[in-house]
Amino acid sequence: MNKLKYILFGMLIVLFDLAVYAVLGLLLMHYDDTYNESKGEYWNIASISFSEKIPYIAIIVLNAINLIAIVYLIYQIVKWMKKTSKLR
Repeated sequence: MNKLKYILFGMLIVLFDLAVYAVLGLLLMHYDDTYNESKGEYWNIASISFSEKIPYIAIIVLNAINLIAIVYLIYQIVKWMKKTSKLR
């Protein structure tokens, strides 16, 4: 039962992460729809309004958090594999 709880919790975190990505993606679609060449180069910070910078920065932060989580997960798997291989 304990392992099932961890698996369900992990799946919940992944679903929440995907939902946040979807919401941020929808918020960033506004920039695509209202892009004006006179404001600057496409996806340049100068051409993004303040309300569009928030989801832009949030998705970069979320990418960094996910990268750290993946590295930590790989570290834990390698640590677990080393531990179990010494027992055999």
